[in-house]
Amino acid sequence: MSDDMRFGLSRQATLPGPLRLDGGVLLSPVDIAYETYGTLAPDGGNAILICHALTGDQHVASDHPRTGKPGWWTRMIGPGKPIDPARDFIVCSNVLGSCMGSSGPASINPATGRPWGMAFPVITIRDMVRAQAMLLDHLGVDRLKAVVGGSMGGMQALSWPATFPDRVGAVVVIASTARHTAQNIAFHEVGRQAIMADPTWAGGDYYGGEPPAAGLAVARMAAHITYLSEAGLTEKFGRRLQAREAKSFGFDADFQVESYLRHQGLSFVDRFDANSYLYITRAMDYFDLAEEHGGLLANAFRATRARFCLVSFDTDWLYPTIESRSIVQALNAAGAPVSFVELSSPYGHDAFLLDAPEMNRVVDGFLKGGR
Repeated sequence: MSDDMRFGLSRQATLPGPLRLDGGVLLSPVDIAYETYGTLAPDGGNAILICHALTGDQHVASDHPRTGKPGWWTRMIGPGKPIDPARDFIVCSNVLGSCMGSSGPASINPATGRPWGMAFPVITIRDMVRAQAMLLDHLGVDRLKAVVGGSMGGMQALSWPATFPDRVGAVVVIASTARHTAQNIAFHEVGRQAIMADPTWAGGDYYGGEPPAAGLAVARMAAHITYLSEAGLTEKFGRRLQAREAKSFGFDADFQVESYLRHQGLSFVDRFDANSYLYITRAMDYFDLAEEHGGLLANAFRATRARFCLVSFDTDWLYPTIESRSIVQALNAAGAPVSFVELSSPYGHDAFLLDAPEMNRVVDGFLKGGR
């Protein structure tokens, strides 16, 4: 892997704005942290936007500066892979409201000189997409060859042709949905309440002090359960106990699955901001693409000429296949060209981030099919 591929070209753009949010607030200026890979073609026709999930970031195919771990989608992006910097100009930005360099609760409010905290305006998925469009304008990208995303990234990918129907040629949506169910919202609310019940949350004004690490860790643990499948958990952990010389009943992590979840929670607090978690999960819960277009999902796609590819996984109970099928039906009703496949995987929702050769073949064939 070349140095450019390993580390990407990481930047932060301060855009003058204003960005008009769905809530009516004008946000200005707007900071967007992003990474690019490859070179924009002279005709600008090779740009692909990658949209990340809830806890993701712009470090899609380069080492993470805080954790040192490889990018979160190196299985999809890289030399000889479906999205190749030798062929494509790849852009991945940190979403509005997040905490890896883009404007969000942890960034500085220019009016006060202090972190925004809970004074940061409410944001939506469509606001994230509008911020991405501002970044692409800044980069000189008029039209995208494709927008690709999984989970919350898939929500953004769906919102792109609905919001900017003339700016995208192809859309890849993996393990996602056009709106949250009551169950999705319920799981997110458990996480939000865990954060806000942490005494150190302090109404969101914890910057410069102790962050609500315990609450955020519990939120991550609860969410992480939804990313997995029962079969995957059973295969990996079952009811196996931790190996100990002497064990007494108590509230230590007696079972291996308990230890795993606690590790997930503790490692998460080192790289994520609790307030950002509140804002982004709320944006996901508000997302309802049909409601944005008169209550009919097909209306969201009538103005675009983009091609669509949808991928679901048979063990994903967070965004099960029925959610993808409803999007496919809406696309058919709108007359949009769409391909759809349900893939088999034991890994649940997280399958799109793991080694999935069949998914790579589907995405590779779809993107090449548009040449």
